[in-house]
Amino acid sequence: MTKPGPLWAAAGTGIQVGAAIVATRYVVDAAGPASLGFLRYLVGLLCLAPVLFLVPWKRIAGRDLLPIALLGIGQFGVLIVLLNYSLLHIPAGRASLLFATFPLMTMLLSALLGREEMTRRKVAGSLLTFLGVAIALGGAALASDPQQGSALLGTVAALGAALCGAVCSVCYRPYVARYSALHVTAFAMLAAVFMLGGWAAWEGFFAGTLQFKPEEGAAIVFIGVSSGIGFFLWVYALGHAPPTLVTMFLALGPITAALGGTLLLGEALPLAAMLGLAAVLGGLWLALRPLK
Repeated sequence: MTKPGPLWAAAGTGIQVGAAIVATRYVVDAAGPASLGFLRYLVGLLCLAPVLFLVPWKRIAGRDLLPIALLGIGQFGVLIVLLNYSLLHIPAGRASLLFATFPLMTMLLSALLGREEMTRRKVAGSLLTFLGVAIALGGAALASDPQQGSALLGTVAALGAALCGAVCSVCYRPYVARYSALHVTAFAMLAAVFMLGGWAAWEGFFAGTLQFKPEEGAAIVFIGVSSGIGFFLWVYALGHAPPTLVTMFLALGPITAALGGTLLLGEALPLAAMLGLAAVLGGLWLALRPLK
């Protein structure tokens, strides 16, 4: 039976992702997708640095450096760039719904690789959480913005982000078991920062002076700090629980975004968000319910 600690960590990550999506949509037009990702994980890495000095360092074997670096580039770099790119072409609601296929992709990949058994409860739970996201988003998932770009490119980018995340989620566990979630997270994030720095340079990020509005700067700091904490929790959860169960908690992200508008912006509480939350919680309960 899975211990509750990793599942609480996964739930925290799901909530963090929802908050970061709202903040990212606010600032994605002020910086390129890679530049925003670079700032996000540079701030996140700086937040983890003080903790690393307080915890004894466990040396990562040379043979594992490249695989962990590639996982970091995929999880913290390619995934975020694709998701940020999708937000330039499609509304945040549709991007969130497409990204919600993450657990389904993870379950299929885990089953194909023999890492995890694809049970009826997991299938039903994954489908129910996806349905909950669809209900919560409602018309926002189908809405279009004539001022945005290609819907096809945005759709492919969002699905590509989900697939990239699924692949990385399945592959993290042996490295966390061998070392620790903190050290694996830090090294993976460091590799992603270097990759994103090169990509940001190609976007022209270092060519001029940063010109963010104060509120945009605050949003970037929030995204970075929350991401540093959130992805530590994410890697920890993946190292101690089946990847399908962990990724199912990402369905809390769109729900968090919808409820956040009510709590922080004074928007009306949408009935769809409450119904969607009920479906997501029902899916999680179904997948986590112990066999009798």
